[in-house]
Amino acid sequence: MAPKHPRKAIPTEPGVYQFFDERDRVLYVGKARNLRSRLNSYFQAPENLHPRTAAMVASADHVEWMVTVTEVEALVLENSLINTLQPRFNVRLKDDKSYPWLAISTKDPWPRPQITRGARRRGVRYFGPFVHARALRQTVDLLLPIFPVRSCADSKFKRHERSGRPCLLADIDRCSAPCVGMVSDAEYQELIQGFVRFFSGEVAPIRKNLEAAMATASAGRHYERAAKIRDQLEAIDHAAHTQQVVLGEREFLDVIGLATNDLQLAMAVVHIRHGRIVGQNLSVADLVEDLEPAVLVATVLRDVYGKASVNVPPTIALRIEPKDADAVRPWLEEQRAGSVTFAVPQRGSRLAMVELAERSARDELKRDSMRRSVDHNSRSKALVEIQEALQLERPPFRIECFDMSHLQGRSYVGSMVVFEDGLPLKSAYRHFTVKSVAGNDDFAAMAEVLRRRMARWDDDGPQGRKFASRADLLLIDGGLGQLSAVTTVLDELGKSDAVDVASLAKRFEEVYRPSSSTPIRLPRGSEALFLLQRVRDEAHRFAITYHRSKRAKAVFATGLEGIKGLGPARVEKLLSAFGTLENLRKASVDQIIAETGLSFDLSRSVAEALRLPEAESIDG
Repeated sequence: MAPKHPRKAIPTEPGVYQFFDERDRVLYVGKARNLRSRLNSYFQAPENLHPRTAAMVASADHVEWMVTVTEVEALVLENSLINTLQPRFNVRLKDDKSYPWLAISTKDPWPRPQITRGARRRGVRYFGPFVHARALRQTVDLLLPIFPVRSCADSKFKRHERSGRPCLLADIDRCSAPCVGMVSDAEYQELIQGFVRFFSGEVAPIRKNLEAAMATASAGRHYERAAKIRDQLEAIDHAAHTQQVVLGEREFLDVIGLATNDLQLAMAVVHIRHGRIVGQNLSVADLVEDLEPAVLVATVLRDVYGKASVNVPPTIALRIEPKDADAVRPWLEEQRAGSVTFAVPQRGSRLAMVELAERSARDELKRDSMRRSVDHNSRSKALVEIQEALQLERPPFRIECFDMSHLQGRSYVGSMVVFEDGLPLKSAYRHFTVKSVAGNDDFAAMAEVLRRRMARWDDDGPQGRKFASRADLLLIDGGLGQLSAVTTVLDELGKSDAVDVASLAKRFEEVYRPSSSTPIRLPRGSEALFLLQRVRDEAHRFAITYHRSKRAKAVFATGLEGIKGLGPARVEKLLSAFGTLENLRKASVDQIIAETGLSFDLSRSVAEALRLPEAESIDG
């Protein structure tokens, strides 16, 4: 890419710059103390650049920049743009969501500890990640007799709240039964704080309080209560074994270790609270530039602590201080609302922890390299094969696939799944409830879904960003008919030249393109066909799952909820057998038994529930 502005026109102030492709998609966001100096470093012979930097510059059409008053402002703006736009070439540490976390919602009136593996949410405190979910569940079970907070799902909580009767856990002293008012709000919050203190590493104060309570009970000759507290102390000691003591009681910090090769970065963050390891986070990212270690550290700090749900500790221990520490530190202090110190230990236990974190990062880099050595080669080959077979300008980095699902022409839903670099991007998946199609018309339903998706194609507002980037290839599940419906929509919207389109027909696994009615037959066993089939099958699965969920929820809303023995699988069996809820409502008990094989008692309960006056049809 040649610069479109005279190099002397680039300002020398601090600021943020963005590389765009020819479709005005942001490829890369960076910050600089001196914009002219930084941007001029990109405008040189490709062989002198890092391989991925050269690929980014080759893909770029133009560069734009925004001047800021200070480096701190540039850092804040860079972090905001990366989180919002998620550029393809930026270092984005991939959270290892395979590890379990303990989550406690601070917004719920009666919070509960939950074990989760999903993305983090605002208003929730997270502890971990932990290596083994089983060990975490055991720890929670050991703490419930000491801090008897609710552990039930919201649906169960509301059911007991309505009935006014607590569950079995309250009877065995493993829940304080807030559902029936057996504990005050202040008392319950104290119990929750016990959980928080334990997983924050504050084990010693908890033990001290329990020991004092046991001594008081014993002195007052309340021996049964003293014995119960003794058991709680043993449970605390047992649960505390999950937290390794590595530093002094007053140590409260994160330790960061990094490992790199030519193309990748691995990071390990060890969370130490009150001297105990309470969790470790491992992440891997692709490198775009050949960054010096201090710049790499600054980039990692931005990515780790740039999320609203992540708590910034008062001390961060690293091998070296970040580049432009005077700008990074104020930003972290603003995130924390308190002072932050960078520790670069030279000896002792802190240095040992930095070395441990670096060893964990190196191990994670090796594991990821082994996974990618097989997987990445096959994905790259598949994308190149698709480009050549479909005669695309470039390999389709982002593929969006659409599929429809319905039941005898009713309750149409659509799905959109997204694959980037040959891998599913589940955060970008979308469901559509079709609103304008009456009767069995797949083409019209597909056209509606595409109109709604393409309506956000050029939208830079919040709704548009829900679709993230624009696609390189739209893949349709179906043949020429479905493809024709889609191309008609693109023509109407003037988007025919904005994106490539293809359809994959199930019968012979043939690919159709708008330019020809002759199908493209990809070789059986080719990486290209395997990837297209995988994308198409994922869209079908996503559509079917959503449709079943909507039908099951609608059926339960008619009065079937609470029927003993009737779960989602049997609801689906009923709907598959009778087609619509109206047909099921008209069926006799004998017909329900004959068509589904359900028991007499359950079939009768279904028939009686559906014939109540307040039951309403979900059809239409």
